[in-house]
Parts: sequence; structure tokens; C-alpha cells
Amino acid sequence: MRIIAGVWRGRNLASPAGAATRPTAERLRESVFNMLMHAPWAERLLSGASVLDGFAGTGALGLEALSRGAASCVFVEQDRAALMALRANIIACRADSQARVLAQDALKLGRGAPCHLVFLDPPYGADLVPRAVSRLAEQGWITAQTVIVAETGRDEPLGLDVTLLAERSQGAGRVSIWRQGDAAAG
Repeated sequence: MRIIAGVWRGRNLASPAGAATRPTAERLRESVFNMLMHAPWAERLLSGASVLDGFAGTGALGLEALSRGAASCVFVEQDRAALMALRANIIACRADSQARVLAQDALKLGRGAPCHLVFLDPPYGADLVPRAVSRLAEQGWITAQTVIVAETGRDEPLGLDVTLLAERSQGAGRVSIWRQGDAAAG
């Protein structure tokens, strides 16, 4: 696994052994970042962005965003092995000044500053995306302008009534992208 583009292009990333952490496949990550860099709805989204990488695992999504011009990223992860790999990857990219690691459950995150971009890549099949979005919104991390990128299982329902900006599937995973302000009134 490596950083695909930007200032850290080609940098290898550590990943913990075992199946507890499932990094986003490189091809799917590349597709997501191509959209985030070039889609009309994402114009200049990454440039200077504040990012939250919830369920961060190795930090590949947040580090890719930093590599491509985001200003800062908060990484949220609770698994010990994943945290070790995440911290090693931040050091390897020399991203210490741009990164903050919160060693806790993304569903229990406290108050935070609004982010431009939020990545959510929880374990598949546990219906965690809607719960995370709700918690992050009530705690101030997500506003109407926040773009959310969520990875779920390919056939797993998103569980949210939103208007998607884009969606891509690859292998067992599916990425859905929306702006929180475009959520349907419920």
C-alpha cells in the first residue's frame, strides 16, 4: 500500500497484520481522489482543507488528502495495531505538524471544529456510517458544507437519505460521496 499522488507520491504505508484493518484498495482510493480533485462539485476542495479521517486504520485516506494539499487531518482510530501503523505512517510522511491522532471510538468523539472533508471507512456490515455522521454532526465536526466520503460493503445499504454527488464500487467495497447540506429532510 502506498500514497498515490501528491508530495508523498509512492511513499509506502505500513499496515497491521491480520484482518482487523481493511485499508481502502488503491484503485478505489485513486478513483475517489480523482473525483475530489477534478469533479465540478469538488472545485478546490482539497487545497487547504481540514480533514477528519474517522475509522482511520492506517491513515491512507487522510494522508493521501494531506499529500494532495489538505492543510490538516484529524485521524480517529481505536485499534492498537492500527494506531501503531497510523503513527508510523504519519512519521514516515513527516506529517506530524499537520496530523492529530485521537485514539478513541469515532462514535464517541467529543466536540470538534468543522471539517471541509470527512472520510468514514468503518468495518463493513455494522451500520456505522449513519451513527458516525449523526455523532460528528452533533459534535460540530460536520456542517452543511462538509463533503463526506463513506466506504461500505458493496451491497450494504448506506442507511442515510442523501443526494449522492458520486458513487464508485470496486471489489467488496463501495464509496459514496455527498455534501451534508444535500441530505434530504427527514
